[in-house]
Amino acid sequence: MKVDREAPADAADTDPSSAWDHSTNREFYDYYAAQSESPEAIRRARAARDVVLAVMGPLDPGARLDVADIGCGAGTFGLAWAEAGHRVSGLDVNRPLVELARERARERGLDARFEVGSATSLPWPDESMDVCSVPELLEHVAEWRTCLDEFTRILRPGGVLYLTTTNALCPRQAEFNLPGYSWYPGPLKRRYERLAVTTRPDIANHAKYPAVNWFTFYGLRAALAERGCSSLDRFDLLGFKDLGPVKRLIVGSIRALPPLRLAAHMATPGTRLAAIKTGR
Repeated sequence: MKVDREAPADAADTDPSSAWDHSTNREFYDYYAAQSESPEAIRRARAARDVVLAVMGPLDPGARLDVADIGCGAGTFGLAWAEAGHRVSGLDVNRPLVELARERARERGLDARFEVGSATSLPWPDESMDVCSVPELLEHVAEWRTCLDEFTRILRPGGVLYLTTTNALCPRQAEFNLPGYSWYPGPLKRRYERLAVTTRPDIANHAKYPAVNWFTFYGLRAALAERGCSSLDRFDLLGFKDLGPVKRLIVGSIRALPPLRLAAHMATPGTRLAAIKTGR
């Protein structure tokens, strides 16, 4: 049986659309409340922050970036930026998780503001953000192109979009508890998507909005190029100084040989990219 954990409305909740369900499933909430504070989740968030900072290059002493944490959930990625002294604005469709993110920010005295809303209509002005962090969101929103429009709209020139999502090239994935799901044909995916929101929520980890989009780095790179961004994939983002001699050789070969890069993407469950806004 589904049990929704509702949280009270907040004056900062800005989503103008009544089409989105802002409640959550008890199992989903409990899982992410715990998982989002695990040492591994915190490590990943800090590592993602450091990758973006490396892409941006040296900042002026004391510089504070404006960071949008979209699909913020319980705020792990945004709080990693806030603890480093940057200004964070987070947004998620899941009100109970947003309330949890607010509580964690207050407890830690961090400069982070979290709101309930939709990635298809962000509440921030044009070119108001230096960083747009979007962890594991794009696969859950059918109108993903509108999301990309919004992400790039709010970025300042030279700003960085950091995005993680599904990888259609690799059969391993964590969205559905079904083997090889990334490679299922579209009609079969639609069947399981329906089951996930009706009689079998367990197959999609009780997500209110299960994954409906399956991407490749190459497709996202092309879509972001249309929006004035230059993209780096996960292999471009690896720092050589952190790798041993063998791994340096492997990564160098992947970067140099397009067929090898494609094969490496096919072996990687998930797409990770950083896109720099350069202008149309």
